[in-house]
Amino acid sequence: MKLSRLRAAEKEFLLLYPGGFLHPDMEKLGKKHKMTQRVEQAQAMFCQDAFVKPQQVAEDMIKTVSRSSMVSLFEKPKFRDYVNAMTHDEREGLAYGLKDFLYGDQEYGFNTMLDLLKPAKLAKWALMTIIPNYVKPSDEVFIKPTTAKGVIQFFELENLVYKPAPSYAFYVEYRRQFQQMKQQVDPSLTINNAAFSGFLMMTMNGSVKL
Repeated sequence: MKLSRLRAAEKEFLLLYPGGFLHPDMEKLGKKHKMTQRVEQAQAMFCQDAFVKPQQVAEDMIKTVSRSSMVSLFEKPKFRDYVNAMTHDEREGLAYGLKDFLYGDQEYGFNTMLDLLKPAKLAKWALMTIIPNYVKPSDEVFIKPTTAKGVIQFFELENLVYKPAPSYAFYVEYRRQFQQMKQQVDPSLTINNAAFSGFLMMTMNGSVKL
């Protein structure tokens, strides 16, 4: 990690937006994503007790993806139609894969969802990580391809090579280094992982001049 670049980005961001994501401009931007609402909904829909009804969980996965501002408009209907067309057992498998990801053997859950989404070419980073990010907004990481590639290059993260095909090994290592970066900056930039990712993205896009 190029710590000097991260520190410079932090300094410039806080000069532009004192208070970080509590600055009025950042709060206004945050409202567009309805993060608080999405987190509350997801934590209710995907609490451990909810998985006694896996078919309902599958339906709620569709709802959550469809409502998310962070998932591509092209991927939302494809995901909805594919999950709706799944067999009873496949939908149940998808739901239990999410349960394992959140509360059990995470690698097994990740790979279960991956295998079920692959036939429709929907094994995409955004679809794999959006719900975990909503359920555990300070622990799990939403991976947007352009942002992840940029973060790796711009901040010179080591031992990470981005690939379009999701893999658990990459997810774990990216999350580990992402969390390390969070520890180096002011808490106002890390109110949740989506906010910190937004800070990194704005830095790379030139919204913060270095």
